[in-house]
Amino acid sequence: MRYVRDQHGNELWTLSSNSFLHMSSLINIYCDESCHLENDHQKAMVLGAIWSPSDKKVEITKRINDLRRRHGMPNQFEFKWTKVSPAKAQMYLDLIDYFFDDDDIHFRGLIIPNKELLDHGHFRQSHDEWYYKMYFNMLKLILKPSYTYHIYLDIKDTRSNEKVRKLHDVLCNNAYDFSRAMIQRVQQVRSHEIAQAQLADVLIGALSYKFRGLRENSAKRAIIKRIMERSGYSLDRSTLYLEEKFNIFVWRGQDE
Repeated sequence: MRYVRDQHGNELWTLSSNSFLHMSSLINIYCDESCHLENDHQKAMVLGAIWSPSDKKVEITKRINDLRRRHGMPNQFEFKWTKVSPAKAQMYLDLIDYFFDDDDIHFRGLIIPNKELLDHGHFRQSHDEWYYKMYFNMLKLILKPSYTYHIYLDIKDTRSNEKVRKLHDVLCNNAYDFSRAMIQRVQQVRSHEIAQAQLADVLIGALSYKFRGLRENSAKRAIIKRIMERSGYSLDRSTLYLEEKFNIFVWRGQDE
């Protein structure tokens, strides 16, 4: 193994003279959100993202398709938190185990435990402005200058195109990426067609379920317990700041 530096002086490491390991690679980030609207009568809001090297996309998709087939499901079956049931519990538990066993896949989640405590007027901002700040707070630990990024979102409301453009602007400005050389793309995708986006939905759904204090679905409780066991975290507080596999930040207004 040898070490080289990029144009910014950052140290990169390689296996050989022509083979960079991740430090110069394209990273795909798949984002999703739960209960993000201002007046949806849900206290807890969660933003989250799955990220992995772009060249691992085919392999990850194949592994998740293999998992579906082992449980008698077609490739078209969509993993989704709202579909978790006792009859499908083992399949979803296997999905969680796959996430923790694959070193190429990472998760970052940001939880706002109680939106009812927000006071946008005091900080002279709209809910939308605060929303974009939270998205940047969620992504900022993922984004590193030595990488390039394609960010994909499944935004479900009628202002999706406007939100995508605005989010791209906010992320690039906050990262001093004015030429968009680092954050090259922010776009919408059909999440039901992308395995990593479905995995993001399940992990975000689990965090949302826990922080909303719900308990009626035994399969969902089992999934949350498995995440706690595999991550080593209680899920009711922020993880270590530099946790790379399963990183969550419980936002309580300190960063306002």
